[in-house]
Amino acid sequence: MKTRIIKVISVIAILLTAQSAFAYKDEKVEETCKKPKFTDFTLKEYIEPERAEVSPETAFEFKVSAWSNPSTIRLTGKGEKIPFTVESNSSFHRVKAKLPASLNGKFVRINAAVKAVLGCEEKEGWLVKVAESAPAAPAPATPAEEAKPENAEPAPQTEAPATPSAPANPAPAGAAESTQPGASAPQ
Repeated sequence: MKTRIIKVISVIAILLTAQSAFAYKDEKVEETCKKPKFTDFTLKEYIEPERAEVSPETAFEFKVSAWSNPSTIRLTGKGEKIPFTVESNSSFHRVKAKLPASLNGKFVRINAAVKAVLGCEEKEGWLVKVAESAPAAPAPATPAEEAKPENAEPAPQTEAPATPSAPANPAPAGAAESTQPGASAPQ
């Protein structure tokens, strides 16, 4: 019986010491990182049934959550860095950029990446189809050029005299002066 009591007391002692070992908690507070969020992308994304295209060199913008670090934002398209500006307020960071001319007529995945203030990183991308740039429009034709047939030869041009021609009946010099009112006769 003594052995039985010793075994029960031993089991109780072990359970009590084990309980205190499980009660240990790390004093360091665990920091959780909240990943940045991308919202309000202004370009029309390319989706198969719609096949939407955007104009060449179009300006676009999107918002990044306020807990992201704006100095860590990276923006690329087809492996090429896209220049951008950041406007920050207490609610979000607005990123504004313009599609480079080198992307005209291509499918482009615009990739954005940013790190949160606590260090975790988030990436987002949008597929867009950039339209071909329109060729330079020719100068508008004048109405005379539009009326002229294409196969017609130009009319010969006559040379104008370098000096103005004299009138057929020139008036005498004295007669011109006398007809003017208030003019006095030569003396």
